[in-house]
Amino acid sequence: MDKERIVTSPLLETSRLRKFFGGLMAVADLSFTVMPGQIKAIIGPNGAGKTTLFNIITGIFPPTGGTIRFKGKEINGKKPHRIAQKGISRTFQTVELFGNMTVLENVMVGRHIRSKMGLIQSGLRLPGVKREERSILETAREKLDLVGLIQKANEPASGLPLGERKILEVARALATDPELILLDEPAAGLNETEMLRIAEIIRKIRKSGMTVLLVEHHMDLVMDISDEIVVLNYGQKIAEGPPEEVKKDQKVIDAYLGVEIEYA
Repeated sequence: MDKERIVTSPLLETSRLRKFFGGLMAVADLSFTVMPGQIKAIIGPNGAGKTTLFNIITGIFPPTGGTIRFKGKEINGKKPHRIAQKGISRTFQTVELFGNMTVLENVMVGRHIRSKMGLIQSGLRLPGVKREERSILETAREKLDLVGLIQKANEPASGLPLGERKILEVARALATDPELILLDEPAAGLNETEMLRIAEIIRKIRKSGMTVLLVEHHMDLVMDISDEIVVLNYGQKIAEGPPEEVKKDQKVIDAYLGVEIEYA
């Protein structure tokens, strides 16, 4: 007998989402859902609206129209830090770390959004502050262990190669304890070995209980790890479904892939 599905409600849902910059339509009537525990990918040619979509979801840009719901509640127009506190975190295409800090300190910075102690309490060094600092340290080390960087915790972030800087940014995003993490081109600029490492980290993130929404151009990676794919072109959704279906969709082939692709 099939196991009964415990969770049926979307974790994230966009409905007729729109974004205009002047007369330029960046996202047009975009509707899709992300279910809890999924790895869902957003793909499309450059300029398709993928990063703009991430910026709207995380509150960097307000939508021109439509709605975004997270765990059933509308988050349109909320500030980025409020959205992060609700359980959505992200990485960026361009890695932005604190090069003068250690690897561990960079992750600890990400954890401070969960801090309950204010400036006055911290300045007075109350007992609760010390407990919270220990908790931040422990969580940061846990996230570094999850992504395989714990052995470099005390090294300067500026000394890491590109692949590990990208992994460090993922760890920093994980430090906020998100339910949904948005990864914006985590494999960009990486070689095949580094890409395989990123793929394994994404699987571990999902296994740890988080949901992943991914923007990526490396089709081998996308087809390998994604449960479902949304394809954008000029801000519009032209396809959505499992990788095996999407890669055979003629509209996707014409707009993005060029030819039907075969994967082992």
